[in-house]
Amino acid sequence: MLRGIDVSSYQSTFDTDGLSFVFVKATEGRSYVNPRLAAQTKRARDAGCVVGFYHFLWPGNLTAQAEYFVSKAPEKAGDLLAVDWETTGEGTRASNAEKDRFIREVKRLRPHHKVMLYCNRDFWLNVDTTSYAGDGLWIADYVTAGKPRIKADWTIHQYTDRPLDKNVADFGSETALRDWATP
Repeated sequence: MLRGIDVSSYQSTFDTDGLSFVFVKATEGRSYVNPRLAAQTKRARDAGCVVGFYHFLWPGNLTAQAEYFVSKAPEKAGDLLAVDWETTGEGTRASNAEKDRFIREVKRLRPHHKVMLYCNRDFWLNVDTTSYAGDGLWIADYVTAGKPRIKADWTIHQYTDRPLDKNVADFGSETALRDWATP
């Protein structure tokens, strides 16, 4: 399994030693852009990591959110894209249909990129009704790395948020991850 992290504006810097991939928060809703997006992307690319970008999904205006995300997330062959589907700061969440529509719209707008679903175990087991994760499921479950407590196939497992969000990817080598990421 390959090691990686995901970062947002809360991480001013991060260590890339031993990492194969880094996901960077790009956008949220229709107005927020991570102010550290460019610097965090450069750091990950300079380290030779596979780079992914994620959008924190809000309910409503799915097409506008997808367009906003792809207009702000850097576009390079082999980059990964993900939607972060969870409860918002206001206690709301996008519906299953909205989550699915967002993923499909991002796939339409960026057809040469893998588009994944990020959610926690509770959402996957108790909120999700469609089991649609686009090209791969990125599951958060804070247990032993690579052992999320779900039956579904997963691509990435976020297993802790201490001291930052750490993940493993279910690939035998970095080459396999790069091959998968470049359709």
